[in-house]
Amino acid sequence: MPSRVDTAAFRRTVGRFATGVTVVTTVVDGVAHGMTANAFSSLSLDPLLVLVCVDRSAGLHERVTRAGTFAICVLAEGQEALSRRFAARHPAGAGGQFEGVATVPAPVTGSPLLEGGLVYLECRLSAVHPGGDHSIFVGEVLAAGELGGTEPLLWFEGGYHRLARD
Repeated sequence: MPSRVDTAAFRRTVGRFATGVTVVTTVVDGVAHGMTANAFSSLSLDPLLVLVCVDRSAGLHERVTRAGTFAICVLAEGQEALSRRFAARHPAGAGGQFEGVATVPAPVTGSPLLEGGLVYLECRLSAVHPGGDHSIFVGEVLAAGELGGTEPLLWFEGGYHRLARD
């Protein structure tokens, strides 16, 4: 049965759900790749699983599938520029997406971790499920840690926001 909700109404509706902002990273043939994603969630405590949804037409889709591993970097307030950079479909210059970006290699997978972010999770690709024009990547968590940031970067109603604490 076809949906009675048009795309614009759907986007407005789900846009009212505040989310964190992540950058998914991986390494293929020694080259680092990354993509901004807000469709990320914890999935299971036993075993430790997370999921991230990636557009099938995104370059990172094939790269994560090929690498079999990835990292999720949760961005901190003040990292809007990094979010925008990794949301772009084209590399940021001759040196690629990571040129001039402060990173450290993840301890298990070697995926780049963005310095100053909140936290990271390193994952082994456990399953890939179809999800319309996206794939749902399920990752088995191999390692997790902090990156030095103190407050999250949030996405709400099509824009970046900061957490307001009382």
